[in-house]
Amino acid sequence: TFLTHCLSFSPCLPSLRSLQMVLARLSTTTLAPRALVRMQEPPVTPAPVTEAPPAPPAFNVKDLPGISGPLGFFDPLGFSTDASEGKIKFYREVELKHGRVAMLASLGFLVGENFHPLFGGNIDVPSYIAFQETPLQTFWPAVMLAISILEVFSVFSFNSPFGGEPWSIRSDYESGDLGFDPLGLKPTSAAEYKEMATKELNNGRLAMFAIAGMVGQELATGSKLF
Repeated sequence: TFLTHCLSFSPCLPSLRSLQMVLARLSTTTLAPRALVRMQEPPVTPAPVTEAPPAPPAFNVKDLPGISGPLGFFDPLGFSTDASEGKIKFYREVELKHGRVAMLASLGFLVGENFHPLFGGNIDVPSYIAFQETPLQTFWPAVMLAISILEVFSVFSFNSPFGGEPWSIRSDYESGDLGFDPLGLKPTSAAEYKEMATKELNNGRLAMFAIAGMVGQELATGSKLF
């Protein structure tokens, strides 16, 4: 090479040493920083951390409305012991419907036996047989159709029986909510709503006992109660 040949001749030594010094200075001041700049990676911006929404609280039957003193949580037969959320909601829906019907029936016994202007006012019999004394007795299909309207709407609150648990209610369904609140009585506060729902359940439970007693009493005596 050129450098080897120069090393064998003494006149070339001064210029060769100068060239080596220039190359060394360039390598330390210019080439090295450029190499470092090329190897340096751009800073990585961390991805924004998005917090997952909190999980809904686990279902607990003891958190439902209807638990009040002096008995507190009352389930002596253990219906809710191994039942799923959907099955417990089904039980609650059944209880609410029967309670509401019993409250209307108890009021109907009291009012109907004292004030009965319909159908000419001539139907003055015990309430447990009053229906058979009206013309409605011959229109059972129409009566059943009217009753089934509410039941048809309630079917949409059930879980699908195909691949799911039969006779169970969806977890996002609010028990007893038929979308009927013309007076706007439903509270907006969760605590107030739970208190009102507990009152409805307790009155419905009492009414179920009451109407059973009323019907039994009239069946035993054959006469009106009021």
